[in-house]
Amino acid sequence: MKNTVEQQKESAQVITPSQLLEHWQGHRRVTRRAIEAFPEKEFFTHSIGGMRPFSAMVCELLAIAVPGLQEIVSGEPATFNEDLNHGNSKAKILEWWDEATEQINALWAKIPEEQFQKHVKLFGQYEGPVQSQIFYFMDNEIHHRGQGYVYLRSLGVEPPLFYERS
Repeated sequence: MKNTVEQQKESAQVITPSQLLEHWQGHRRVTRRAIEAFPEKEFFTHSIGGMRPFSAMVCELLAIAVPGLQEIVSGEPATFNEDLNHGNSKAKILEWWDEATEQINALWAKIPEEQFQKHVKLFGQYEGPVQSQIFYFMDNEIHHRGQGYVYLRSLGVEPPLFYERS
């Protein structure tokens, strides 16, 4: 049996759900500026060392965030589909990005605080607590944005400052 001090430590909160959402949305704002910084053609074609173009990485991010949150909220299995018909239009991807931002905010409001500790299996294969799934969504975005920054620098384009999240 746990004593009161151990119980308090487990229930202590370092960050609120709304602060976590703002942190994520701050990263999404930086990623959006990275997308905007790409020249249109290179967004879909430029690659280094066999990595995918940044557009493909962004499509992966779009395929994870909203469908993953929808599955967390509804409990219904989501389909992972990163093959989005964007027609090589950066404007279309930015439109989807903005729509996803609004959907993330709406879905987030439907996640009760206690659900962040609940164990889930997303996309039929990724298991862990809801909070770890959300951390993965953010970590994956930061990882791919870093690859995009390398691409931008190789194109002679200065990437947005990663710490300017407003």
